[in-house]
Amino acid sequence: MKKWGKSVMAAIAVIALIVGLSCCQKNDGPAERAGKKIDQTVEKAGQQVEKAGDKIGDATKK
Repeated sequence: MKKWGKSVMAAIAVIALIVGLSCCQKNDGPAERAGKKIDQTVEKAGQQVEKAGDKIGDATKK
C-alpha cells in the first residue's frame, strides 16, 4: 500500500507543478491554448489516479 500512496502523491506533486508553472505565463497563442488543454488532461488523469489509489486503499482495509 505504501508504494501506491507514494505513487499517488508523486503524481499529484507533478500535476501541481505543471499547473503552477502554466499559470506564470500570460500568452494566449495556439501553443498556450494547446498547453492548457494538456494541463487539463493531466489534471483529470491525476484525479483518476487518486481515485484509483483511494479504491485500492479501501479494498486493502477490508
